[in-house]
Amino acid sequence: MGEDYQPRKWMNVDYTMTSVFHVARRDRVVGSRGPHDRSRKQHIIAQVCFQLYYDRQLKGCDEMDDVPFALLSHSGGSCGFPENFEEIVNQEFQIVYLDEFQNNKNKYSSKIQALLLWWHLPVVDKELLDSLPNLKVIGSSGAGIDHLDLKLISSYGIKLTNTPHVGDDATADMAMTLMLASAKQIIEAHRISCSPETKHFDLNWVTDDITEATLGIVGMGSIGYSIAMRAKAFRMKILYHNRTRRLPEEEAAVGAVYCSKIDDLLQQADFVMLVVKLTPETHKLISKRELQLMKPTAILINISRGQVVDQDALVEALKNGTIKAAALDVTFPEPLPRDHPLLTMKNILLTPHIGSGTDKTRRRVAQKLVSNSSSIIKGFPVADIVTAT
Repeated sequence: MGEDYQPRKWMNVDYTMTSVFHVARRDRVVGSRGPHDRSRKQHIIAQVCFQLYYDRQLKGCDEMDDVPFALLSHSGGSCGFPENFEEIVNQEFQIVYLDEFQNNKNKYSSKIQALLLWWHLPVVDKELLDSLPNLKVIGSSGAGIDHLDLKLISSYGIKLTNTPHVGDDATADMAMTLMLASAKQIIEAHRISCSPETKHFDLNWVTDDITEATLGIVGMGSIGYSIAMRAKAFRMKILYHNRTRRLPEEEAAVGAVYCSKIDDLLQQADFVMLVVKLTPETHKLISKRELQLMKPTAILINISRGQVVDQDALVEALKNGTIKAAALDVTFPEPLPRDHPLLTMKNILLTPHIGSGTDKTRRRVAQKLVSNSSSIIKGFPVADIVTAT
């Protein structure tokens, strides 16, 4: 035998079922006196391998009984849990989808310990919580929690976790995309370029500068700060308004100037970027009065929540030239009614709430959603706990 010879590991517990049955099938003829006779040793090895595999399968079944169940809305489609992410959930939970649960409540009600929300679904209400007596945690994808009744959840003694910061970079990228596309009128430029009526290009058509323009960021949290870092590369003058002022070294790093009053920011900014959470204080934060404070050449960009802007006031401001344009990744409701006036205006850019919509980001959201929820069930500390205030 050569130096590279390795003895076959007959007793490997990971011996596959196919191999085991192959050996066992060959050894059925043990005891015969023909050319198919096999040694007693080989027969014993096959029996031992089969028993090891069988024992392991039984152990696996017992272990599955200890894996907690998680309830999700549905699989696939435009708003269901992505099928290619199910493997992430299966690492910690046994998945039960809402239809299956509703048809078999007696079977699953007491088993479900986690409720995993994928972009607000399933809807959390008293009826659902009453049907889940052993629910320990609700995991909500994304950072926003304005779709949840925190006091109701807290009254059941259920912990709530979300996935903040995972989508910061993707959302900041989207904010810059909206600013660039609206300033350069990319949608209109594309239409003109593709129109069969276009015979020549208007060489006197001009758009807005980004470089050295003034950007006003309303809400300087982690996403707002990520936007400021990107804007610095365009040598933009950065103003910001926030409940809490950033540290001096953080301001200096991006060249940001703090505005204690939002009015000061609105009056100076060429681009107003909304990056706030939806709270009672920020509901219709930008309304008729605020829009009138903005420059007639200014562009409003909203990547937070649709209800932060008074949409009726925005329609009027865009119609009468109070501001130049708007770019919205969010509206209220979503989608807008098909006859809404914003849908037919030329000085607006709309996208379907895709700020964090990259494959890498969504996968990381799913991973954090599962790890946070699993850790809570196991009694481990989790940083992303949301409490009713």
